[in-house]
Amino acid sequence: MNHNNFKIFVDFDGTISKEDVGEKLFIEFGNPDYAKKLIDDWNNDLVDPKYGWLSLCESVKYVDENKLIDFLSNIEIDSTFADFIKYCDTNNFDVKIVSDGFDFYINKILEKENIYNIEVSSNKLEIIENKFYPSFPNSASDCSCSANCKRNFIITNSSDDDYSVYIGDGVSDRCPVQYCDFIFAKNTLLKYCEVNRITYFPFNDFNDITKKLDELKNKKRLKKRHQAQIKRNEVYMKEA
Repeated sequence: MNHNNFKIFVDFDGTISKEDVGEKLFIEFGNPDYAKKLIDDWNNDLVDPKYGWLSLCESVKYVDENKLIDFLSNIEIDSTFADFIKYCDTNNFDVKIVSDGFDFYINKILEKENIYNIEVSSNKLEIIENKFYPSFPNSASDCSCSANCKRNFIITNSSDDDYSVYIGDGVSDRCPVQYCDFIFAKNTLLKYCEVNRITYFPFNDFNDITKKLDELKNKKRLKKRHQAQIKRNEVYMKEA
């Protein structure tokens, strides 16, 4: 029996998928030079996320949906993710995907991998008359870290009785990790955590995460991260 209840939030691009699908998609189907420059500026905090996605979508003049489906069929995910989901199901750990990418490609890729029944919070993308039309139903006026506010999703979907876990790798993950008790980080998120003295566990794949959660799940007197509690309380006070 597990003593500790984990709510697990997982980024998609570059964390579940081996590559950043959003970046690769717009380089492939739009103007490569424009997309690369905008993405570089975005990663250096020079671009508002919602503006960035709108600009990238507008840069794609014509979408061949068949070519897009073929493109997505070649996207690979971490080969250990499916086993991680099975492990979490066995232990009754709630897993949700929270992404600043788009539902269109996330859902297609998960279906290809036969991964179902997992909640996904993301931006929306429609293809109408061979054009991309994005929308951002989960944006927050007081949050400019991502077009899909990961902070609000985490706070809404966890309680004081839960230990919140975040798994990520990039720029859009820097905000939500501030509100979580346990963080698994790689790539630029790992560097961000180091610079900002945020406690984290490094990982290469989801097997690493499974091993660490197995250590933590029955640990007595498991402590929540104090700074994360403070940050969550600040949000609760604003909403009160």
